[in-house]
Amino acid sequence: MNDQAIIQEARAVPLTQHPLRHQLAAEVHARPYEVLDPPVRATHLAVATGEETAAADRAHLEDLCDRFGVQPPSADAIHFAHDLGPDLRVRWERHTEFSTYTFYRFDDFTDPFKERALDLVPPDWLAGLPGEVVVALHCALIADDPAPDLIGWFGDHLVVGSRIGAGAGTAWSDFRIHEDGFSRIVVNAGGLTRGQNGRMLQRLMELETYRMMALLAFPVARAMGPRLSRLEAEVGALTDRMATIEPSDGDGESERELLRELTRAAAEVESLMAAHGYRFSAARAYHALVQRSLRELREERIGGTQMFHEFMDRRFTPAMRTCEAMEGRADGLGRRIARAADMLRTRVDIAMEESNRDLLRSMNSRVHMQLRLQETVEGLSVVAISYYLWGLVAYLLKGLKAAGVPINADAAALVAIPVVVGMVFIGVRRLRKAVGSRHGDE
Repeated sequence: MNDQAIIQEARAVPLTQHPLRHQLAAEVHARPYEVLDPPVRATHLAVATGEETAAADRAHLEDLCDRFGVQPPSADAIHFAHDLGPDLRVRWERHTEFSTYTFYRFDDFTDPFKERALDLVPPDWLAGLPGEVVVALHCALIADDPAPDLIGWFGDHLVVGSRIGAGAGTAWSDFRIHEDGFSRIVVNAGGLTRGQNGRMLQRLMELETYRMMALLAFPVARAMGPRLSRLEAEVGALTDRMATIEPSDGDGESERELLRELTRAAAEVESLMAAHGYRFSAARAYHALVQRSLRELREERIGGTQMFHEFMDRRFTPAMRTCEAMEGRADGLGRRIARAADMLRTRVDIAMEESNRDLLRSMNSRVHMQLRLQETVEGLSVVAISYYLWGLVAYLLKGLKAAGVPINADAAALVAIPVVVGMVFIGVRRLRKAVGSRHGDE
């Protein structure tokens, strides 16, 4: 059997396919980079829309496709790229909580930021974009230019730049929002290939996008600082009070009051983390993506110019450290409160056990007293019953004597006293044993 026959036989083997197999295999190819030749201008928008608005994003993109007469994306698409004309291309990507729209313009230009790719997009469609714009970025991919006009592109702002792609090309940005409301990036293609042009430009756009999305957590972290400081002071004061409470303070009401206050503080901390925990988790993920994009740029220094990763280390990384610190403070405060509450519950439990012990001792003493009282009452009962029973016997003897029976009633009554008392005593003892054995059986 030749190799072709073996292959055909293998294809004919019936295999049970996992329903997600093809979807998972295609995931690594879901967002391919663009292949670009300079000159290219691009406008990149990152719009925060939340996690439940993917359908609205696709509907708005379908409207754009209808305007340019192109086939819209499928109903479950998370990525779409299509030419809208000879000089315009759109690229749309749906992320967890935001969508990105990138428009590429392919005609020639002299000033990369005078006429933009976004100028070819209908203004009313842009005005109807669902969500809020977090990143608005104009980019330019130019051919090898030995004398870049950095002042003309970025003004007098501090420019960050480096050789990228292991020195094959160069890139510049000032990471500022200019008068037109957009940031700017320029890539000098140099020796970059067509595929590298698309990859490097995409990484730079992602660098800005993920940087801004990560920084959404920074104002939250700064706002949390005063609340955490107040809660830490309150918990510290409660812990100090807990250390000064003596077991003799009462019935444990002081501990219970402290426990209520600690529970309130714990609820406030949990409320903070419930409200902002997702934002901090997302910031960590975006920060990791920023670091990945920086590594993939493969930077080399341009003399006298700050590199992209250096700029991020000095400006962006401290903000992320602040977010991590605030999240760690909140988490640590929650653990401190939990430990203090556990100690208080232990003290309350010990106080309750001591109270129960004293109660049992008191009950034991009362049982002994009741036993003594019962024995006393039992003795008095024997005397009383014997007295009444002996009285009946005496009346009976007197009646017999009056009826003519030859009997000495007084002597017989005297003899009957010990007999009656003994019979009553034995009867009471047997009755008590019978009642006791019945309760024991139950």
